Amino acid sequence: MTHTTSYALYTVYKEAVMALILIMEDLMKFNFIKVVATMASFMLAATASADIKVGFIGSLSSDTGLSTLRGAEIAIDELNASGGVLGHQIKLVTADTRQDVTEGVKAYEYLAETEEVDFIISGSIDDVSLGWLPRMQEYQIPTLDTWTSYIGIIDMLVEDYDSMKPYFMNIASDEALATLYIDFGKDVLVDQMGWKSTVILQEDTAFGGAIHGLISQAMAPVAGIEVVETIVYDVATVDFAPLYSRAVASGADFIYLISSVNSQVVSSQYVKLQVPLGMTGVNVAPMGQDYWADTGGMGGGMSTLTPIPAVGMKLDPASQAFVDTYQAKYTSRPIVPHFNGFNAYHGLKQAMAAAEEAGGFNNTTWVTAMEKQDLILELDGELWLRYGWWGNDEIEPRTGRKYPHNLRFDITEPFDDGAPSMVVIQWYEDGTNAVVYPDKYANGKFTLPSWVKK
Repeated sequence: MTHTTSYALYTVYKEAVMALILIMEDLMKFNFIKVVATMASFMLAATASADIKVGFIGSLSSDTGLSTLRGAEIAIDELNASGGVLGHQIKLVTADTRQDVTEGVKAYEYLAETEEVDFIISGSIDDVSLGWLPRMQEYQIPTLDTWTSYIGIIDMLVEDYDSMKPYFMNIASDEALATLYIDFGKDVLVDQMGWKSTVILQEDTAFGGAIHGLISQAMAPVAGIEVVETIVYDVATVDFAPLYSRAVASGADFIYLISSVNSQVVSSQYVKLQVPLGMTGVNVAPMGQDYWADTGGMGGGMSTLTPIPAVGMKLDPASQAFVDTYQAKYTSRPIVPHFNGFNAYHGLKQAMAAAEEAGGFNNTTWVTAMEKQDLILELDGELWLRYGWWGNDEIEPRTGRKYPHNLRFDITEPFDDGAPSMVVIQWYEDGTNAVVYPDKYANGKFTLPSWVKK
């Protein structure tokens, strides 16, 4: 082999090697791009598959808490089956308050800090909600309360909208409910029954105090009813005989009961003791279909004002379908959801619709979208129930006050042909129940139990 030939071969070899190097560099670049692209795709896929987290806060051992939880579960099942929210599936996590204020605060912190939820739905009683509200103001997590009705929380929204704006209450607040207290007091208790005086039997809770204020300051003076005495009792009371004796001795025409905790006890003892006074009021136990079993059939004669949809009330097709799904899915109590179960079902769907519109749960854009939600439910071609919200600057003419982020009730236009803030239901001695007021929704009559003489 000559030198020339060798050099030529070397040149060819060198060029081949350089070409190979360039090809390898290009391949490396290409593969790097592929790796980056693959990683990006993976990250996007992971993000796309990430769950929207909804946190439930409430008692897992109470009928009202379970009603909220189950209403949320069914709504989430239906939403996930139709594609979820913003392309994500919804995951539900729970935190048990045990109906205790301290545990309620811990529960909210757990949902916010550990689970990092996007949205919270509450089935908390008034005292517990008041306990965790400062945490809501701190974390700014969109929160829907289905059970609490304490007017003081709405006052907080009026006074400090910026910190409270992620909070919504889809049950008419206590003071809004006073409109029905007044009308029922005048139309039925005074005009129909001829009662002019009452003794208030009230549990020692924030709920009890709030309702007492409404009865003594709103219903009684407007309807022409004198409050002759108020008897406050501890929620752990098991023997109501002395309290009922005191109520009878007061000389009042009837008892106005305010009870949300262990209220089946005070109700059943009213029947067992054959207390010779009519009794009505705000009593949570009769609001559920399990009441009759809970009292051992000793619940007749008890009536209560209750939010809607209520025991004994007709249901629109959408709400009835929810009940049908509920009863097919759950075999333990409550056998039918309480009103807050409906609130959770319809309200969570509204909250997720707001998230779709807002592109997420930002506490400004989501709030704006949530404020515009207005769910109309029809029965027999007419408006029956409506889930809408009072605006921040609206004044309800009858009470003369604002109700921002509170469920809108039907006294003023354009809601005057919708559902009332509450209805009055009554359980009869044969175990049946009915709506007895207002007339538009009534399918029964307000009557005294057989042992009470008018």
